[in-house]
Parts: sequence; structure tokens; C-alpha cells
Amino acid sequence: MQSNFNRDSDSSPAIQDSDPGLRAFANRLANSIERDVLVQKTTDELRDLLQVDRVVLYYFYRQWKGQVTFESLRSREYSIFGSTGPDDCFNDEYAALYQAGRVRAIADIELEPINPCHRDFLRTMKIRANLVVPILNSVRLWGLLVAHNCQDARTWTSSDLEAMQKAAETLAMAPSIRDS
Repeated sequence: MQSNFNRDSDSSPAIQDSDPGLRAFANRLANSIERDVLVQKTTDELRDLLQVDRVVLYYFYRQWKGQVTFESLRSREYSIFGSTGPDDCFNDEYAALYQAGRVRAIADIELEPINPCHRDFLRTMKIRANLVVPILNSVRLWGLLVAHNCQDARTWTSSDLEAMQKAAETLAMAPSIRDS
């Protein structure tokens, strides 16, 4: 069967050259897909490596406002996709610590001396232990890479911290994240 659509092999580049908006859109779409694949692969690999219940990416869409935009789960019951943090807990003081490169490892939220607001928030997310590493791109605190143990307390090892930090650095250097 012959197609009614005749595609001139030279027309596609001509269209792109004559329509910079279309080219810009195609580039943004490609960058977005590349970023999404990288983030999902990273969270999946970290969850397997660390043997945790959940690894999430918390993305800041504006200053200290964000949400979980990626997750890798041991079980669907642990999904917190789309969740936002409590506004009154994550403030300028905490943000400044993460902007300075703070890594926060909590072995047991019930025993750690943390703000009651933070503890309550972690409980609602079924978190017993967590490890938080900042993703710092060339512009700002872009997000947080977070590993959760939901069932039990956990003592985080130096190799756990190193794996998370290396993954956060890899994400931060990706072109689609680095300058965004």
C-alpha cells in the first residue's frame, strides 16, 4: 500500500531551521526525557544498592517549596509520589544547611533529637530511618535525594553516605539539571 504522505527528506531540517520555537520545544522535551531517565535509573540503583524501602527525589520548584517527583519503591504501599514537605518545618535555616552541603542521616526517628514537627511529618510518611543528601546544581539547591527505611531503624554506613553523595553529584552535573 502506498502512503499518501510524501516526506521530502530535506523538509524536516528546513522546518526546524525556520521555526526556532519548534526547535526549542524539541530540545526541552529531549532534555526532560533524558533527565527523567537518569533520575529514575539513579533512584532505582540506589534502592537496590542500599536495600531500603524507598528512594525519592524531592524537587524544589520554587524557594523551599517542593514535592516528591520521583520514587523507587520496594513495595507500592510505600508510595509518597507528589507529596510535599511541611512548610513550617523546612525553612531558611534548614535550607541554608543543605545549600552548604549538609548530609543528614537519621538512624531512628523515634530516638533522634529532631523538631517535633519534623518527627510527625516523618511518621506520616511511614519513615523510621532516613538519609538526605542535597542536589546542588550550578545555580541553587535543586533538590534532595532521600533514602527511607520504613520498617526498622537503620545505622547508615559511610559507604551508604558515599553512594548517595556520588549519585547526587552525578545528577547535579547532568546538563538538564546543572543549569536549571
